[in-house]
Parts: sequence; C-alpha cells; structure tokens
Amino acid sequence: MTIQHPGAAGRRRVYVDMVGDLFHMGHVRFLEAARGFGDWLVVGVLSDEVVAAYKRRPIMTLTERLAVIEACRHVDEVLPDAPYAVTVEFLDRHDIAVVVHGDDLPPKTVEEVYGQVAAAGRLRLVRYTAGISTTDLIRRVQERRG
Repeated sequence: MTIQHPGAAGRRRVYVDMVGDLFHMGHVRFLEAARGFGDWLVVGVLSDEVVAAYKRRPIMTLTERLAVIEACRHVDEVLPDAPYAVTVEFLDRHDIAVVVHGDDLPPKTVEEVYGQVAAAGRLRLVRYTAGISTTDLIRRVQERRG
C-alpha cells in the first residue's frame, strides 16, 4: 500500500526512510531539509519488525507512525514497510532521484544501508538535529515519572 497525494508525475522525487516513532521536532526539521533536494518527498517507514532487529521496538505501531508522518506538510508520499537496505533498483523502481539521511550515521551503517546508493552518487546527508530524539523523549518521560 502506497499513500500518495495527486500530482507526483514529473517531479524530482526525494526519498528518506525513517522509523518516525514519537514524531518530534527533529523529524520535522529533517523532512523539511530533505524536501529541499527536490519537489516530491517520499518517506519510507520501516516496519516494527525491521526496527526491532537493530534497535528497540517502536512505541508507536506502524499504523500510528504512518498516520503521523503522512500528516506532516513536507511529506507527499508514504511507503509502508520500507526496506532496511536501500538499493539503486529500489530507487529506480520508485523513480527516486536521491536519498537523504541525517549525518549522524556511522560509516559502517552508511555502507550497510546505503552502500549502493552512495556509490551511485545518489545519497545526500543533512545535519542531524541535536538535542531531540525519540530516545531523549523516552528518557524525559522516565525521569518525570520517577
């Protein structure tokens, strides 16, 4: 299932993938920056199972995360169950020009997840929004409960 707004044809399509758990200001800033690389932003949302395989299971369900991400004004299209590793074949199948990610990824992860895309010159990194993260929000809630 792809959630897409009308008017996608003929646009420079930009792709980001994300978990989007506890959607926050950092997510919004990231999506706004990514949108600046084209005129149609496609957001791939990773499944609960994929996320749980490399970090904690999301607090919000995939359905909840999809609804919040789709509601963001910078997002034009949402792809549920996005692949963990992004390939050039995936980009070509979805007519995507470039992939954007935050610059907080270690080189090993860039190679593992975006290796093909980076090698093809189709990966762009944007500044990570410091001071806000889902992990930080969880910590704040725990501190205030205690």
